Amino acid sequence: MLLPVGGLGMNTSMDDMNLIQQAQRHHLVVRELGEEIDLEIGPGDDDPSFASTPIIGGPAREPSAEDHDESKHVVLISQLSNDDQDMSKTQPAKRKKKVVKRWREEWADTYKWAYVDVKDGTARIFCSVCKEYGRKHRRNPYGNEGSRNMQMSALEEHNNSLLHKEALRLQMASKDKIIVDKPIYVKALMSKTAGSIIEAALKRDPHEVEFIQAVQEAVHALERVIAKNAHYVNIMERLLEPERMVLFRVPWVDDRGETHVNRGFRVQFNQALGPCRGGLRFHPLMNLSIAKFLGFEQTLKNALSPYKLGGAAGGSDFDPRGKSDNEDLPSEEMGVGTREMGYLFGQYRRLAGHFEGSFTGPRIFWSGSSLRTEATGYGLVFFAQLILADMNKELKGLRCVVSGSGKIAMHVLEKLIAYGALPITVSDSKGYLVDEDGFDYVKISFLRDIKAQQKSLRDYSKTYARSKYYDEAKPWNERCDVAFPCAYHNEIDQTDAINLINSGCRILIEGSNMPCTPEAVDVLRKANILIAPAMAAGAGGVVAGELELNHACNLMHWSPEDFESKLQEAMKQTYQRALKAAADFGYQKESPEALVHGAVISAFLSVAQAMTDQGCV
Repeated sequence: MLLPVGGLGMNTSMDDMNLIQQAQRHHLVVRELGEEIDLEIGPGDDDPSFASTPIIGGPAREPSAEDHDESKHVVLISQLSNDDQDMSKTQPAKRKKKVVKRWREEWADTYKWAYVDVKDGTARIFCSVCKEYGRKHRRNPYGNEGSRNMQMSALEEHNNSLLHKEALRLQMASKDKIIVDKPIYVKALMSKTAGSIIEAALKRDPHEVEFIQAVQEAVHALERVIAKNAHYVNIMERLLEPERMVLFRVPWVDDRGETHVNRGFRVQFNQALGPCRGGLRFHPLMNLSIAKFLGFEQTLKNALSPYKLGGAAGGSDFDPRGKSDNEDLPSEEMGVGTREMGYLFGQYRRLAGHFEGSFTGPRIFWSGSSLRTEATGYGLVFFAQLILADMNKELKGLRCVVSGSGKIAMHVLEKLIAYGALPITVSDSKGYLVDEDGFDYVKISFLRDIKAQQKSLRDYSKTYARSKYYDEAKPWNERCDVAFPCAYHNEIDQTDAINLINSGCRILIEGSNMPCTPEAVDVLRKANILIAPAMAAGAGGVVAGELELNHACNLMHWSPEDFESKLQEAMKQTYQRALKAAADFGYQKESPEALVHGAVISAFLSVAQAMTDQGCV
């Protein structure tokens, strides 16, 4: 059976070592001091106001094994029958500690790896390593919470546990901000057959949150396809298991001569349509779940494009920010450029002993091809223009909000200006910048200089008085017609989606992979916001890569005009394929789900046909 919406629980019988292994991928943080919780209800000797507070009561009984595994079920005396109330009055009142209403500063350090959540209507402290409370991690750090056979306090028990020691080790090893993982959000599906696919994925990879989210979105889009042909269930189950996954260490030496090690990932997801193509991501939070989600999305994106390509993805939890040329590592996706790809090719050439090979992505002049970093960003704007053209509208004069300030975001700004639109925002990890006058080419050049010098976007406001930088905020509450999220996956949550609706947004063009949380997607669809999925709108990078690897392209440099013409034609083909697949399965062009579902359907059917033709692969 599928778990209900809200989260995926852990098996309480799991041993400590399994929990520790799960802890390796969890990123955790402390709740703020002063956050209100209600840990224990009862009178305290040092607070007279508690004398009239109802005491937790119930019939006396002998301790059982359940006392050690989970909290007792309690009821208020006011809810008991009169007989039970009389019985409770005759029993001697036990001294109880004062109600703990807030996080205590003196034990906050010990519980850096804890968080507050509600269980059965009661706020409890959960261990962020194993997501459990009770026997191993009690909600009251000052007492044993009614477990009569426990001699040591919960605080001592927690500190002595193998889990806590491992958590401290991980904490000391991490210098970055650590975030508590949210529970997996499980969508309700109309088809039990489709639900069985999600259930199997949850059982196999229960803690790969990003990958499970991508799978759910795809299966939701494929419900009508699966309903027509049950054969696709087996195809989908095979597709969801990557053909090959490689995990490896990445040792490196910093400028001070100190040795470090990071973890590298490469997932070759599916090669049914052709050789694997996919980028690399370097980010401190990179993990196998993200590598699989990116590889799965890339498989569908490549299948939707006009070219025959398989999908892959990879990267490392290495952070390239602030690293010197000697310290940096090569990649081609988030936070990288020409330098990294040059290093990658240089090491490949050194190992292979000859000058052969091609790389797609950042512009590098020694490779023999004119590489266009603008492709993905320009393609997003071309895709938006195709949508608006079907509505008898155009981008000219429309207010556009853009998140991110990397390669994709900057090229989106450039092409929006070319179409006469008014882009007003960019963002970084600290907040966002808004310019009510809109950006122009001079301002974009200034933004690039700021980024190249690794300065904050807030420095922009020192030069342009009509602009403002908002700390710890997102641009989705700014008045707009079209939104271009180009920063990171799940950057738009439910609250952000509501802000977008209230800000007047009618179209959302996904520049980053999976930028919306499932809850945000539900809100946007109910408000009839048209979403252009990244696997379709972001296909410009795939198109450019194929053009770069084309034999004719390797013998000459494309002019900007020729390149944009070919890119526009390829984006138009991708747009039409998505709409046709949606129409074939009953989705109207005006439906907010048409492009999302149509893109997945078209891509999946291409891969499924290839897998069927090739037998059991």
